[in-house]
Amino acid sequence: MPKPFERPRTLTTGRTSGPAESGPDDSTSEDGPTPVRGSVDARFTLAAERTVLAWVRTALGFMAAGVAVVYVAGNIEHPVLETALGLVMVALGCIIALLGAWRWRQTSRALRDGGAMPGPAHVTFLIVGIVIVAVAIAVVIVIQT
Repeated sequence: MPKPFERPRTLTTGRTSGPAESGPDDSTSEDGPTPVRGSVDARFTLAAERTVLAWVRTALGFMAAGVAVVYVAGNIEHPVLETALGLVMVALGCIIALLGAWRWRQTSRALRDGGAMPGPAHVTFLIVGIVIVAVAIAVVIVIQT
């Protein structure tokens, strides 16, 4: 029976990230079971999976837009521009998918083993890629009018 004013036991380890601390030889402590080394709170694993799925959605969006530019867009007077823009968008989509997978792997490893999380370089690349494609689309629009 719980003592009055005793802190309730929870299912979480209280960790925010990094590897589990190795405890004494016994597998329980005052706060509950000692976490297993290398275990990660499921919330962080699921958050990393949601993030990689967002990268995949962005990649698929770029690839679909590239195909649409080439096959669905109206008459563009310069088919080289149309093809080049479509290929750049499809290629950027492929790169985004690869970067998302690599970033997810690095994040999972950092959560499991400890260490630094991936930096913002991939996100910066994504933003620069979006801006470049937007400028290219604007140039095609200006050339067409």
